[in-house]
Parts: sequence; C-alpha cells; structure tokens
Amino acid sequence: MNCQKCGLPKELCICETIAKEAQRITIRLVQKRYGKHTTVIRGIDSSKINIRDLLKTLKSRLACGGTYKNGELEIQGDHRQRAKAILVKEGFPADIIEIS
Repeated sequence: MNCQKCGLPKELCICETIAKEAQRITIRLVQKRYGKHTTVIRGIDSSKINIRDLLKTLKSRLACGGTYKNGELEIQGDHRQRAKAILVKEGFPADIIEIS
C-alpha cells in the first residue's frame, strides 16, 4: 500500500517525519476552575500528524485524562517536562518544543 501524499510504500514514507520537523510546539500550564491544572500543547498540525494516536500515547504514558479541542491537546495535571520528553521520543525535535 502506498502513501497518498508522496506515493512511496508505507515503509519508506517520510511525510510524517518531515511534518514533525516543520512545526513550532508550545507547552504551557493553565489553571482551570477549582484550582485544577491542565497542560496545554499547541502547534501540532492535525492535518499532517495523527493526533488521535499521539493523544492516546500521552494519556497512557502520563496516566491521566485528556482531550483535543480548538487545535490544542489538553492533558489533566502539570506534565510539562514529561510531555516534552514523550514528544521527543515520538520523533519531534527537542529544539522546536518550547515550555512556557
């Protein structure tokens, strides 16, 4: 089976790898109601990256809940440093990820 974007076989396709390197990702902490903290990850292009799989990986490795809405990944709790480490393991370059 070939990739729909580049036409190469799925094993040789590097479309998602190129997409990961061309983004600017910010991770920040937001305080929600009742004093609850939420880690918000912004800047991941959902048209080029499989957001569902990425969110599932983050939630399982961080042992927390989360959602994707308004173009942002929202993870329950303060997981800024750990989320960055997981994104780097998933193939995102460390220099494009900014923690604020």
